[in-house]
Amino acid sequence: MKWLPWRFAIRYVARKQGFLDPIALLARLHGFAQPSEVGEPIELLRAGVVFHARGLINSRVIQHNLDWVWPYWIERQFDPRDPSFVPRAFSITHINLSHRNWTAVGHPDCEELPIVDPRGLVTPIYDGWSLDGWILRDDGTSLLPCRATESRQEQTFERGTSVVTDTRYEGMSLRSESWVELEGGMPVCRIRLTGSSDRDASLVLSLRPSNPEGIAFVHDVELNRDRTVWTVNDEHEVRFSQPAERHHVSDYHNGDVYIHLHDLDDQQTGHCEVGMVTAAALFELKAGEPRELTATIPLPPDHTKGLDADAWSRLRNQACVLECPEPQYQFLYDAAVTSLILHSPKDVYPGPYTYKRFWFRDAAYIIHALLCVGLTERAERALDQFPDRQTALGYFRSQEGEWDSNGEVLWILKRYFDLTDHPPHAWHNLIEKGARWILRKRLKDDLDAPHAGLMPAGFSAEHLGPNDYYYWDDFWSVAGLHAATRMMSEQTDRHGRDFETGARDFERAIERSLEQCQARLGRPGMPASPYRRLDAGAIGSLAVGYPLQLWRPDDPRLLDCVEFLLERCFVKGAFYQDMIHSGLNAYLTLHVAQVLLRAGDPRYLELMDAVADLASPTGQWPEAIHPLTEGGCMGDGHHVWASAEWVLMIRNLFVREEGDELRLCEGVPRRWLEKNQPIRFGPAPTPYGALSLAILPEDGGGWRLEWRGDWRREWPPMTVCLPGFKTRSLDQAEGSVTLEPEDG
Repeated sequence: MKWLPWRFAIRYVARKQGFLDPIALLARLHGFAQPSEVGEPIELLRAGVVFHARGLINSRVIQHNLDWVWPYWIERQFDPRDPSFVPRAFSITHINLSHRNWTAVGHPDCEELPIVDPRGLVTPIYDGWSLDGWILRDDGTSLLPCRATESRQEQTFERGTSVVTDTRYEGMSLRSESWVELEGGMPVCRIRLTGSSDRDASLVLSLRPSNPEGIAFVHDVELNRDRTVWTVNDEHEVRFSQPAERHHVSDYHNGDVYIHLHDLDDQQTGHCEVGMVTAAALFELKAGEPRELTATIPLPPDHTKGLDADAWSRLRNQACVLECPEPQYQFLYDAAVTSLILHSPKDVYPGPYTYKRFWFRDAAYIIHALLCVGLTERAERALDQFPDRQTALGYFRSQEGEWDSNGEVLWILKRYFDLTDHPPHAWHNLIEKGARWILRKRLKDDLDAPHAGLMPAGFSAEHLGPNDYYYWDDFWSVAGLHAATRMMSEQTDRHGRDFETGARDFERAIERSLEQCQARLGRPGMPASPYRRLDAGAIGSLAVGYPLQLWRPDDPRLLDCVEFLLERCFVKGAFYQDMIHSGLNAYLTLHVAQVLLRAGDPRYLELMDAVADLASPTGQWPEAIHPLTEGGCMGDGHHVWASAEWVLMIRNLFVREEGDELRLCEGVPRRWLEKNQPIRFGPAPTPYGALSLAILPEDGGGWRLEWRGDWRREWPPMTVCLPGFKTRSLDQAEGSVTLEPEDG
């Protein structure tokens, strides 16, 4: 392809205009990565272009209009006195790098997920404009939550899920509550504002041409004759529970409507060619008398047929329940289960906004969490979407050039069959094609190179670095072959033998490659690839221990890798991924914690505590967290993979599979027992059936463990490993035992 005329044409035009030769520049960039079939998945390139296109618009609008009322992240990031400040001189695009935090609200099986930012700004329609609440006193002072130094926000579960934001300033208070419910069988987003002031004021509902990513165009707004409905961009409606008593609009050239709120003229409509209409509906607020206003936004009707009004209660009754005496852990678990429900309407999504798209990688972890909390139907429905994504050659494709996906699909299918006892007959051909794709994709064993027999160089888990021969891909692929072996052995021994032989050959290739790494590095820890030194990318190699359990818990290569990461790659007690993410990662920290828990290392709890401390007040984690501001700095502000990992971590504290054995209560914190309150978990699905556990205080002191299993077959070996108590094996399918202290 190098001889094609377009390459010469591009070079000629670029040089003639005084630009760098783009062909030579790309060649230089590719030189820092291993040669691979796909430089970067086109889906990620497309998403990046869209992302930075908005950032380019932001750079043309925001910094020249800092007298506008902007979303919280802009108010902070553009303030030179704030720790979140980011200089802009050489930044072509201006994007949210310091407070990528938001919380989704929604209804089960509804695709639309409105998001609420840390100060109560609501973006009801995906990637659209927002609504904000203010208070404006007659003397000109105002309460603007986005500029408030302090505000209190929480997530509650009384309406399924809702986000409540309370802000106070100089005798004014504003409470904003946002949620989604069904109205006549259709989903609507509701925003309830409750305001009060010690002096006469106005409660303001404002339409904003922005959201947590930046500018979101509003070209037109119209208030109806009854003064109870906005029509935005001739497409969406915002309904007020009361008629607006005053109404103002403005366009880009006249500035934010905020500076016109004391104008005497009242406007009915607004139009702006550049898409920066702002509008404000005002409602009288008498001194000392609270007033309430509800705004209702009908959500797009697509994919909303058959929504169940009782879905929240039904699904929560199905889900595995945690009862523990530590409020923060309890809340984070409940919030994580809520996130899993919201983001599994059919496919599973790792976020409501930036990441509202599909990856097999995220799906494997999220579906595993759904299975482990008993939300089996949602997991099964998500798995049913997989066949349409398999190519004729057997590749499970969500993004081209990522070679971990087939292993992830086969592994999660095996987990589904294990935890539900559903035979894989309908998936027979897909499993066989998927496993054979792995066997074909592997490189030849006879290559004279450290990557002989491994998967090709690829983009892999995206945050591990430039394209390379990642062990992450290899470990997932081996796990997929082992999973296919066990699933296919029920159908035909021949296929099972083929895949088992392939898995063992693959494992030998990995062992040879790792031996060369050990000789090169002088220590057993696993780098990200055969050609890398130990660095933050090595986090991907932990997959061999968690979740795949391909190696023993005490394997020195696994534990040395963990020790390197703990020593060199942790900040504020959490894993800091300095490649791409450049932030603290809740879900990757929990991967390390899982390896430590499996090895019997008590430091797992320190990492869990660090992750709990990094959660937002609404119980969410952005994908990556700014080490100084502790706001989101990369990815979705509500990252569902992190929620899934919290659920899986809690599950493994109580019941963890190791080989054919169930290890019970191995990670339950000793401090929970100091509260002298019951601790319960279950029913938790296992390969043998659902298990419920209760750790109960006994009269006169001491503790008793009760367990009950809904076994599908003969009950498994079970060992109680509660920290601080003697380990003991259980010799009956269900029952109760008194726990003996280690020093008793």
